[in-house]
Amino acid sequence: MKLLRVGTAGAERPALLDRDGTLRDLTGIVPDIDGDLLADASALARVRAAADAPGVLPALDPAGLRVGPPLGRIGKIVCIGLNYHDHAAETGAAVPAEPILFFKAPDTVVGPEDTVLVPRGSRKTDWEVELAVVIGRTARYLDSAEEGLAHVAGYATAHDVSEREFQIERGGTWDKGKNCETFNPLGPWLVTADEVPDPQALPLRLWVNGELKQNGTTADQIFPVGEVVRYLSHFMTLYPGDVINTGTPAGVAMGQPDPKQYLKAGDVVELEVEGLGRQRQELKGA
Repeated sequence: MKLLRVGTAGAERPALLDRDGTLRDLTGIVPDIDGDLLADASALARVRAAADAPGVLPALDPAGLRVGPPLGRIGKIVCIGLNYHDHAAETGAAVPAEPILFFKAPDTVVGPEDTVLVPRGSRKTDWEVELAVVIGRTARYLDSAEEGLAHVAGYATAHDVSEREFQIERGGTWDKGKNCETFNPLGPWLVTADEVPDPQALPLRLWVNGELKQNGTTADQIFPVGEVVRYLSHFMTLYPGDVINTGTPAGVAMGQPDPKQYLKAGDVVELEVEGLGRQRQELKGA
């Protein structure tokens, strides 16, 4: 299923994109798309049954209707740094022996076509297309990558916007360059795991002002999705509705020759993970 949330920011309602591409209202079936829904097999079964039954779900007119983040009440966002061989190579970094972890606050999440704000004083705002993993079952001390995949509810397109000077040159942790307002567009859809048979076979692409910058595949991940979930479960409990941003392929501004063309107000970024939908953001000054 392709689940999504539509409406004004803070007042989104649950919806579904059916097999014919028609937007359907889910408000009569479930209150929201969130961790509670993803952990409730009977509720998900009701959604599937309604989606398969003609005429049960009212159609919505998408014209002028904002698409919000496809997941509400996000618990935490765990991010994996330097998780692609080609991205590590372009930045001159050694391939990590274990996953590099940092966090994004849930309040960085915006819709897939919402405005992204360039922070005040920023000189190095950068782009990163990523595969986002949404947890559907509580995960503690998992034993295998196969178990890790079994705890995934679905997948989404994410944009891990980053300010490199804040992240790398200002001391402390990466988090200060990752948590600026609007720095995690998510969506448009949460695609349930049954529709993504191999999360290691997904092309990812990103364009800036129409120019292709990133063109990679999740097959190049150093730590694949199942292993990332297993690994994280030994350091923290993962709950339904938690999100994992799994890293970005080569092609970020930081990895380019000087002078690097970082993002600025007026730029347009478009990105997609194949099968998970496309995003478009116009940048403005904060």
